Amino acid sequence: MRIITVSRQFGSGGRELGKRLADLLGWDYYDKEIIEALAEDQGMSPEHVRETLSHHGWHNVQLTYRNSFAQLGFDHGMRTRLLLRQREIIQNIAEAGNDCIIVGRDADVILQEHHPFRVYVCADLQARLKRCMVYELKRPRSERLTEKEILRNIRQIDKSRSRTREVLTGKRRSDSSMFDLTVNATGWDIKPLTSAVADFAMCWFEARDEKTAAAIAPEDEKA
Repeated sequence: MRIITVSRQFGSGGRELGKRLADLLGWDYYDKEIIEALAEDQGMSPEHVRETLSHHGWHNVQLTYRNSFAQLGFDHGMRTRLLLRQREIIQNIAEAGNDCIIVGRDADVILQEHHPFRVYVCADLQARLKRCMVYELKRPRSERLTEKEILRNIRQIDKSRSRTREVLTGKRRSDSSMFDLTVNATGWDIKPLTSAVADFAMCWFEARDEKTAAAIAPEDEKA
């Protein structure tokens, strides 16, 4: 089984890269599908689940509470239940044994015992703003955000994701040691980047599997 997790800065193109990777490799793909499964499981709308999880109050958590959702004492209500159930859904995806791409949800942390290939996608602020504005043009004019509102969203979402990361791992999101590949998408079309990431990932999995095979080989074969 091979798993690629894609973490990303908001507006960097990480979601598009993850979907293109899944299409290119022919693997299962999970992003909003996790939210939809969680919503169905809890009898809630996907919008309600998404809103609840995006305001889960990490800023109230002491940094000593790390590495396990079971340790979180800040909220025993709906937010914590959704986080716990989301983790179970992600674990079930991995245990199904199919090659897959999972975008976001801190899946790289939740599935670390499965040794996924962990990608982090970033870009400079202007590139992210430009990408977000392109998506806004696809929305009805009355619902479009202004440039100022988009920038505010980018900063708020980045802050929330960084705080989540720090609580779960004790490390900053910018700590490159948490990832196997960091991709700066500034100035790049995501399509050619996808092919490069796929090639790198396949080399990584090959090396991982060779190390695993060598580690479990009988002593006489090692000799």
